[in-house]
Amino acid sequence: MLAENTITYGLLRPLQFIRRYPVVPAVIIALLIFAAIFAPWIEPHNPIKADVLNRHTPPFWAEEGSAKFLLGTDALGRDVLSRIIGGARITMMVVAAAVTAGVLLGTTLGLVTGYFGGLIDDIVMRVVDAWSILPQLLIIIVIVLTFGQGLEILIAVLAMLSWPGAVRLVRAETLSLRSREYVSLAKVAGASHTRILLRHILPGVINLVIVTATLGTGTIILAEASLSFLGAGIPPPDPSWGKMVGDERQYVGAAWWATFFPGIAIAMVVMSGNFLGDWLRDHFDPTLRQL
Repeated sequence: MLAENTITYGLLRPLQFIRRYPVVPAVIIALLIFAAIFAPWIEPHNPIKADVLNRHTPPFWAEEGSAKFLLGTDALGRDVLSRIIGGARITMMVVAAAVTAGVLLGTTLGLVTGYFGGLIDDIVMRVVDAWSILPQLLIIIVIVLTFGQGLEILIAVLAMLSWPGAVRLVRAETLSLRSREYVSLAKVAGASHTRILLRHILPGVINLVIVTATLGTGTIILAEASLSFLGAGIPPPDPSWGKMVGDERQYVGAAWWATFFPGIAIAMVVMSGNFLGDWLRDHFDPTLRQL
């Protein structure tokens, strides 16, 4: 009986660990980062080199498939697996830069508006409210089409999606923290506003910043995929998951793999980012922490 209980407990421990911690989302994000860093060395083929003689080759397990192309090829004969790996590199670079820029801007504005209040707070929050009710994706498409496609333009417009949420959350927490006793004591001691913001208030909102950045990653990935799908994202010939789906949508019936696998990659990464963000929010907030 004791041996059976020991075996049962040994089997339940990994399941409890997986339920308690976001193991699967973390593994998927880690694989994405690994692929992004080492893409040039692990890509089976050149992701941008066309080979029309091998166009729409099925995956290796399908009839007429080839072990040379594990996930098949697209309409131009480019290896789907290599383009997914190459797309991970570009996606991570664009998303990391856009989220970092947007969260830094949003955090700065949130700290300033929440701490000082007054006219600055009114102006910034009215801008945030106005931006929130506008058709953001449509405006971003117009900006990209006006100034041309490019990584710098894409990063800038995607950052525009990240900053409003950070402003609201950081401002709300700063409004609460600025009335705390330790902040009042710092003012009495003659600390400057900059020192109070950086040394006393910023550490109190950093958890919110981390959660905001994590939760915003999925939104930025979807936005980048949508722009690339519409032809206003990553410029060719660089691979992008959204562009892969957009370029091959007319061949869904004949070559389903060319759109299916990039779509699965987008869905898995977005869901992993959201699950990881939810876990971080519960972990950092004692009122939401699961027991």
